[in-house]
Amino acid sequence: MSSKIHNRFVWVISLIIAMMPSVAMSQEDVAVEDSFESQVIQLQSASYSEKKGLIKKISKFEDPRKLKLLTTMMKGKLYFRKSDKRIVYRTPEQEQYRITDALSDEDLGLVASSKIKKVRVNNSLRILLRTITSKLSLTDADAEVRLTAVNNILNNINQKNISLLQEHLKTEKDSDIQEAIATGVALLDVLSDDKATKLQAITVLSESLQPIAKVRLSDIIEKNEAGDYVEQDAEIRKAAHKGLENIESKLSVFSFLETLFFGVSLGSVLLLIAIGLAITFGVMGVINMAHGELMMLGAYTTYLVQQAMPGFIEYSLLVSVPAAFVVSGLFGVAIERGVIRHLYGRPLETLLATFGISLILQQLVRTAISAQNVAVQTPSWMSGSLQINEVFSLTYTRLYVIVFSIIVFLILLMILKKTVLGLQVRAVSQNRAMAKAMGIRSEWVDALTFGLGSGVAGVAGVALSQLTNVGPNLGQTYIIDSFMVVVFGGVGNLWGTFVSAMSLGVFNKFIEPATGAVLAKVLVLVLIILFIQKRPRGLFPQKGRAVEH
Repeated sequence: MSSKIHNRFVWVISLIIAMMPSVAMSQEDVAVEDSFESQVIQLQSASYSEKKGLIKKISKFEDPRKLKLLTTMMKGKLYFRKSDKRIVYRTPEQEQYRITDALSDEDLGLVASSKIKKVRVNNSLRILLRTITSKLSLTDADAEVRLTAVNNILNNINQKNISLLQEHLKTEKDSDIQEAIATGVALLDVLSDDKATKLQAITVLSESLQPIAKVRLSDIIEKNEAGDYVEQDAEIRKAAHKGLENIESKLSVFSFLETLFFGVSLGSVLLLIAIGLAITFGVMGVINMAHGELMMLGAYTTYLVQQAMPGFIEYSLLVSVPAAFVVSGLFGVAIERGVIRHLYGRPLETLLATFGISLILQQLVRTAISAQNVAVQTPSWMSGSLQINEVFSLTYTRLYVIVFSIIVFLILLMILKKTVLGLQVRAVSQNRAMAKAMGIRSEWVDALTFGLGSGVAGVAGVALSQLTNVGPNLGQTYIIDSFMVVVFGGVGNLWGTFVSAMSLGVFNKFIEPATGAVLAKVLVLVLIILFIQKRPRGLFPQKGRAVEH
């Protein structure tokens, strides 16, 4: 009997040992099935209800990739490649899409839109994703990411969210985020039945620029259909009204600053497009109607540089600036040597000749490149904006254009004030006959000056390529503006051009809200005409014996 028991025992032990590898493999398979990668891959084929479970599982992994993946999915920008079901991110490029593996960050190259498909989400999933990504963002190392998460929570404020924010407040060190969380708490406290709590919440909301804070305070002083105040307590209504006035006062200040920024930005563009014309017009008295097309050549040079170095878009503008200066400058010298030098003293014929040249240059780019507008990419370091607060931000593109225009202005000023060429340019512009008598070769000064002004126009085209469409008619859009700036500031005076450009830019932006963009330009033109009637030589008239006569 004992022998039988012994044999059975040995048989059971042997069976367990034989099963152990399969059990271990089964556990390993479960681990694989529950991995981060496996959950992500299933998103492409799961139903909406299954995706909800997958999203919750993905959010629990300690994986740095989850926030980007879930945020992209929430925005409806998560895709999978049809051929192998790989989850990918996509970026538009050259009428196709560059796709990147969401798990490995591997570049999968360019594909047509038909080769990829969106990972679909519905409203229920978006709400879930918004909640989860907000929670995940609160623990991000970047303060801007955490602040964005708090602001997103404020747009859907409830007791559960407030508890989440209050818990996070214990570890948060950033003052802006602490202030945003305090606003969130006040948004709920203002609905309290306790008067003291309500007044304290109103005080907090009065200092906030969050749109929802203004809405909550407006609700307090609102009247119902019967004409009675919704809030019965007069003291609370008075506090809310005072808080609204404080918010409106702050909003008006930041609105003024925003308009001023846009005005300075427009002024910087006007400075760039007019500063080259100020040199050629001031020295040679040439009404160059092809100045706009020289800017266009600079913009197209930027496009061609980007086409020549597609993998280095971040550095393309650094190459485009000197390239555009050389290309437009050489065209300018060729125009001066080939046409304009034969027409000095005949301004009407010069105008007609340069107008004809402008048409030739337009047709040249239509034939050689394209009759349609071309796409010039903006480097990532110029994208986005500098967020000052909830209602005021400065776009990096315009900030860079402002700085760039000032740098170009200062360099040009140094060339004209501190170099031999600058000395000769000033001599020729003030008294051409005397300059010739002193041995200055005025014809070469004219050529180099025209080339310098044309080169600066090309540099302006680089900046314009980041602000507007690049096409054959680009120059026609700005030629009138450039002449207005030069004439208003004083022909040939760089400081006059600077003051004129900034003045016109700021003035234009401040009257636009009242008159509209088109009428604002007309009004500016009328005012300049009236000003020129009183001061024909502009704000800062050029000095010199030849000018006076």
